[in-house]
Amino acid sequence: MNNDTQLLIARILLSIIFIMSGLQKLFGIEGTAGYIASVGLPAATLLAWAAAIFETVAGIFILIGFQTRNTAWLTALFCLFTGFVFHFNLGDQMQTINLMKNIAMAGGFLALASAGAGALSVDAKRA
Repeated sequence: MNNDTQLLIARILLSIIFIMSGLQKLFGIEGTAGYIASVGLPAATLLAWAAAIFETVAGIFILIGFQTRNTAWLTALFCLFTGFVFHFNLGDQMQTINLMKNIAMAGGFLALASAGAGALSVDAKRA
């Protein structure tokens, strides 16, 4: 399997959780806003909409390989921020697993930011 195919598979795998999570937030914004408010962040409804839109759009960008390096940096930062704000509870095994998941995803996005989208992407077609 060549590098471009591997990068496409990586983009698909990394994008799935963002697209699915973003769409779930879009169709359940009240629950997302409640969760955001529960950790003490202000403007929970505004942040819920921002997160839902960001996750959906960023996931689609990663999937199709559009603005991949910039989007991958932003999604890595998003993963770290949300991991530490929402899941940093080392006394709760599930929250610790979610924190580690976010850290691992950030690593994947940073690798993608470094490698770029590959030839099977919108970025390559635009170059």
